[in-house]
Amino acid sequence: MANLKAVRERITSVGNTQQITKAMKMVSAAKLRRAQTAVQQIRPFADKQNEMLRNILSNLGDQANTTFGTERPPKKVCVVVVTSNRGLCGAFNTNVIKSAILAIEEKYADALREGNLTILPIGKKGHDALRKRYPNATIIRDYIEIFSDLSFDNVAQVSQRLMDGFENGSFDAVSVSFGRFKNAATQFPETEQWLPVPKIEASGKAKADYVFEPGMEELLKSLVPSILQTTFQKYLLDTHASEHGARMTAMDKATENANEMLKDLKLMYNKARQEAITGEILEIVGGAAALESA
Repeated sequence: MANLKAVRERITSVGNTQQITKAMKMVSAAKLRRAQTAVQQIRPFADKQNEMLRNILSNLGDQANTTFGTERPPKKVCVVVVTSNRGLCGAFNTNVIKSAILAIEEKYADALREGNLTILPIGKKGHDALRKRYPNATIIRDYIEIFSDLSFDNVAQVSQRLMDGFENGSFDAVSVSFGRFKNAATQFPETEQWLPVPKIEASGKAKADYVFEPGMEELLKSLVPSILQTTFQKYLLDTHASEHGARMTAMDKATENANEMLKDLKLMYNKARQEAITGEILEIVGGAAALESA
């Protein structure tokens, strides 16, 4: 039977770990509420804007005077990988990284092979994993810590740099790998093409006749970048909420597992103590019997 002192130390250790996981769960739950509110506020607006943009560019075709909808062979590609800075959130980061790897090695295999792959990691976990996997890729490290300030103006610096790169030909395509938030227990890793703006197939329907006021060129010049920046902001807010949801769930499971371990260890301790007491009683009885027979 296990040594009593060793079992007592193990019980203390597991109890301390359980207190930590409980605290981390509470912290993540508090942060999740704020992050969930932020993503729920921006998602309907961003999705509707993005749908409108895709409809406009799909219907106008060559008439649309914007480079953001221009399809080019993806010879030079940038993949934005949005993960968390810290772990202890289950398989969340691993799943987002796997989604990015799948897109890189299947959709953008030519760019990877020719050394024209650029990776922009947001979050340390994605940076550390992809830097080792793709040593020949260009890594933009300027925005790893951007989760410390997710204000629109701060995030817009990243999206504007990517849009400038697409316009000047540094990138032929920009995709974003992120975690789409559904609820605290469910997050979906996804990789979406951000640039060029994906077209919507007309499916034989008549093209919409848009009326632009003041004018198409002037409106698209300000409207398209604004919509793209809002969509990019949504990617980060989605991932931020997903991270805290995944961590809260992981810490809740860890707390439950620690509770089960404590039950097993206490049972083991009680059995060991009873065995020790029984052994002592047997020694006393055996000694008394030996004295009587002497």
